[in-house]
Amino acid sequence: QVSLPARGHAAAAHPQHAEVVATARRPGTYAVVIDCAQGLITQQLMAPKGRHFYGHATFSADGAYLFTTENAFETGMGRIGVWDRAPGFQRVDEFSSGGIGPHEIILLSNGDLAVANGGLRTHPASGRDKLNLDTMRSNLTILSANGIIVDQAILPEGHRLNSLRHIAALPDGKIGCGCQWQGDLFETPALFAVYSGGSRLDFPEMDEAQLRSLQGYIGSVAHTSQDKFVVTSPRSNYAV
Repeated sequence: QVSLPARGHAAAAHPQHAEVVATARRPGTYAVVIDCAQGLITQQLMAPKGRHFYGHATFSADGAYLFTTENAFETGMGRIGVWDRAPGFQRVDEFSSGGIGPHEIILLSNGDLAVANGGLRTHPASGRDKLNLDTMRSNLTILSANGIIVDQAILPEGHRLNSLRHIAALPDGKIGCGCQWQGDLFETPALFAVYSGGSRLDFPEMDEAQLRSLQGYIGSVAHTSQDKFVVTSPRSNYAV
């Protein structure tokens, strides 16, 4: 147990070492490196000027680099920061996330990165206000480790007010995507999509009563050993 400088969100585990990097909740600017064997913070990272973190990060397959989701808040464009672990998490590069509001970033089995771009523009001066509801559009972007867009699946018009936030990937490459609805809750929107490639997101059918119980909000996404996706809804104390 360690104390964080401010409210955190998620932690990225190193693939070989007993080490995680815990990242601040939006619009925080810190990330801390934690030695899990010792229970100690060994280093604190700060977002570059004009940036804040979005609460998630992931390591490269070999653990040499850390990738962080960030907001360049004066332009509103999402960025992925690249940090070299060997010299003490030195920032060495950055590239576009492929959209606005990148939230969770995960490493895929082939070494590519998947990013849930939530589509919502925010600015620290406005707190957590959503500044572009009239034009927002989420997407799931697949990036190579050096920032080249491999594929991108954009939510269709009927789902425009869904904000993609959390994702999980199966070994076969399918990605489950949890959404947080920004529109009228009486519309009972679909909240879970599956990406199978080909720039497409499919929304599996869900019982309407069950869908209403989620209250327009999916939190985390994971998968079981039987390759089934599981999602949580913190608003309804429900998992499905």
